[in-house]
Amino acid sequence: MFSIDIHKLLDQFRYNPEEPLIFNSGVFLFLFLGFLIIYTALSKTHRPKLLFVTLFSLYFYYKSSGLYFLLLLSTTLIDYTLARFIFQSTSPWKRSSLLAASLVANLGLLGYFKYTNFLHELFSQAAGITYQPFDIFLPVGISFFTFQSLSYTIDIYRRKLKPVDHILDYAFFVSFFPQLVAGPIVRATDFLPQLSKPTFVSKEMFGRGVYLICTGLFKKAIISNYISLNFVDRIFDAPTLYSGLENLFGVYGYALQIYCDFSGYSDMAIGIALLLGFHFSINFDSPYQSKNITEFWRRWHISLSTWLKDYLYISLGGNRKGKIRTYINLLITMLLGGLWHGAAFRFILWGALHGAALAVHKFFSSILSRATTLSNGTIIQNPLIKSLGSIGSILLTFHFVCFSWIFFRASSMEVAYQMISQITGHFNPQIFFEFVSGYKGVVFLMGLGFILHFIPATTEQKAEELVTKMPLVGKAALVVSIIILVVQTKSAGIQPFIYFQF
Repeated sequence: MFSIDIHKLLDQFRYNPEEPLIFNSGVFLFLFLGFLIIYTALSKTHRPKLLFVTLFSLYFYYKSSGLYFLLLLSTTLIDYTLARFIFQSTSPWKRSSLLAASLVANLGLLGYFKYTNFLHELFSQAAGITYQPFDIFLPVGISFFTFQSLSYTIDIYRRKLKPVDHILDYAFFVSFFPQLVAGPIVRATDFLPQLSKPTFVSKEMFGRGVYLICTGLFKKAIISNYISLNFVDRIFDAPTLYSGLENLFGVYGYALQIYCDFSGYSDMAIGIALLLGFHFSINFDSPYQSKNITEFWRRWHISLSTWLKDYLYISLGGNRKGKIRTYINLLITMLLGGLWHGAAFRFILWGALHGAALAVHKFFSSILSRATTLSNGTIIQNPLIKSLGSIGSILLTFHFVCFSWIFFRASSMEVAYQMISQITGHFNPQIFFEFVSGYKGVVFLMGLGFILHFIPATTEQKAEELVTKMPLVGKAALVVSIIILVVQTKSAGIQPFIYFQF
C-alpha cells in the first residue's frame, strides 16, 4: 500500500527560501504535469481557465518570494485602476498626473526594495558614519513584473491600447507564471489580445515548445550550472589564486554561463507558454555572433533592450534632437539599464561602458555611411577581406562584452581590478595544456556551449523541425533523456537562475 506523508504534502504549500519553485526542479516538473491536466480540462472555458492559471501563478510566486506575492497583487490592483482612469479622462493634466501616480507607485516599490541600502550606504560614507544595511528582502522578479505592468499604463496613456474590461484579465497578464520571475518582459499590447482567443496548440507550437524546454533545460541545468560550480565561481571568488590565463577563461566561462542561464530560462518560459497556447517573442538571438555592440543589444535580452528603447530612450528624445543629444540619451539609457540590474557602482559602470560603446559605434557608423554615400557605393571589399573583417568584428565585440561582464559578475570593484590585473600582468600561457587537463569537463562543456551558440540558424531550425515531427513517444523520450542528463551532471542542490536577483 502507498502511504502519503501529509507533512511533506503540506510543505509544498509553504514558502521555503532555500527551495524556491523553479523550472529546473523536479517538484516543478511534477506540479506542471498536474497543472497541464487541469488546464487541458478548462481550455475551452474562458474565466475558469484564467482564474485557475492566475491562482497557480500566484502560488508559483509565493513559493519564490513568500508573502511578497502581495506586492504583485497590489501592483495589479493599482495599475488596473489607474489605467482605467487614464483612458476615461480627457484632461491632459489629469492623465499626466494619473500616469505619474503609476510611475511613482511602481518605481517607488522597486526603488525601496532595490536601492534603499545603496542610498543608505552612500549617505553613511558622506556622513562618515558606520554603514549598517537595513534588513530588506528583494522579492524575486520585481524588476520584471514592474516593467511589464508599466508598459500597460504607459501604452494606455499613449492611446496605443484600451484597458481590459475585467481585472482577472489584467491579473493573468501580470502574474502569468512562465515569465513572471525572470522574463521575458511581455508587453501588454502583445499579450492581452491573445486572451480573447480560444486556446489552441498546433502541432508546430507543441513541437517548438518541447524543443525550447529541452534546449533551455540543457543550457541551464547542464552547461551553466556545471561550469559555474566547478570553475567560474572559484575564479571570481579568489582571482589572485589563479593565473591570468585561468582568470581569462573564467571570464569566458561567465559569458557562457550567464547566456546559458538567462536564455535557458527564456527558452523554457517561451516553450511552456506555447504548450498553454500563448506566444512570447524571442528574447535571445545568438548575441555573441554580433559584429558590433548595437547588434549585440538587438540580440541580447531583447525584451529589456526594446523596453528601454521604447519607454526611456525615445521618451528622452531618442535621435530626434541632434547627434550630441542622441549620444547623451544612449548613455543615460544604458546607465539606468545598468542600475536596473543592481544597486552598485559596478552595475552603473557596466551600463556606462555599454552606453559609451553604443555612442561610439553610432558616431563611426554615421561617418562610414557618409563616406559610402560620397563614393557612390564604390567601397567594395574583397570577399576574403570582408569575411576576415566580419570575424574580427565579432571577436572585438565579444571581448568588449566579456570585459564588461567582469564588473557585472565581480562581487566588488576590488575583485574586478584583481581579475584584470591577473589577466594583464600574470597571464602564464605556458600552463594552457595543464589547465585543459585539470578542467576536462569544464573545457568540454564550454567548447560545446560556444559551438552550439555559433551554429547557423538554419541548423537550429532543422533541429526544431526534427523534434516537431517526432511522435509523442519520441518527444517524451527526449524530455526524459534531458532529465537523466541533468541528474547525471548535478553536483549540488538546485541552482536558482542568475536573473532571480534582478
